[in-house]
Amino acid sequence: MPLRFPLSLATRKSPLALAQAHLVQDGLVSAFGATADDFPIHALVSTGDKLTDRKLIDAGGKGLFTKEIDDALLTGAAAIAVHSMKDVPTQLPAGLVLAAILEREDPRDVLLTAHGSAQLADLPRGARLGTASLRRQAQALALRPDLEIVTLRGNVDTRLGKLRSGEVHATFLALAGLKRLGREQGTFPPCDMDTMLPAAGQAAIGLVIRADDADAARAVLTLNHLPSAFAITAERAFLAALDGSCRTPLATHATLDGDTLSIRGEALLPDGSARWQAQRSGTFADAEALGRDLGEAIKRAGGARLAKVIEAS
Repeated sequence: MPLRFPLSLATRKSPLALAQAHLVQDGLVSAFGATADDFPIHALVSTGDKLTDRKLIDAGGKGLFTKEIDDALLTGAAAIAVHSMKDVPTQLPAGLVLAAILEREDPRDVLLTAHGSAQLADLPRGARLGTASLRRQAQALALRPDLEIVTLRGNVDTRLGKLRSGEVHATFLALAGLKRLGREQGTFPPCDMDTMLPAAGQAAIGLVIRADDADAARAVLTLNHLPSAFAITAERAFLAALDGSCRTPLATHATLDGDTLSIRGEALLPDGSARWQAQRSGTFADAEALGRDLGEAIKRAGGARLAKVIEAS
């Protein structure tokens, strides 16, 4: 049975979000021998995009980037939501389901300076590091407690502009975003995962649909990359086990090698003064259980000190 058209895509209006939506659109057009008009893109300004002067934790957390897009699904204004998975809360609104994960890009971070890329050890003492990510802040301070953290939000161009102007000495950007935007910085050496483990879902694009939309489900299934989907399942289970929010510095990364899924995770205090790390491996079929077990292990290791941070969130 042919799909009903159009099946519209909802996304944020930022250049990176639009680039990702076009990747999805191109994939669907190719899969169904359709045209771009059959999968039109509707760009929306999210609440998170409007708040550029403060940290997300002060305004309500990561759901601020997805609310308007998910509302478009629930009202029928769109059929498929295109999300950066690191922005998606572990609990979706009732009536919506995460239906597909595209093949994941390189999830590592890049530390950029006005002169190129660097490692944390290369920065001068007391350097101003621009970031609005509590994870990146905590990981950087764990290695370099002398750094001055400056809140830096906005899209890629905004942050690069503030770097060039000298407002900050360095800033982190996701390698995947730089690659998808075709920026030269996407070829720069990334940070080592042993020091900068990425956020859950980083570099993965997820497609959310209404649970009762059979046509949208059939469409997005053609783009689902199973190894990436299992990895994201494990990472999101890790977050859920730790009640993960923007107020708790958490990092995790899962990979699939044959039938074996391996996942690393860590939790930190916001000032980087403590860091708890662990890893698990098992069959990919147990992805959710592995992530949950890893989260519980780190919660036990962190004890009262970590519990205090989680409860505050």
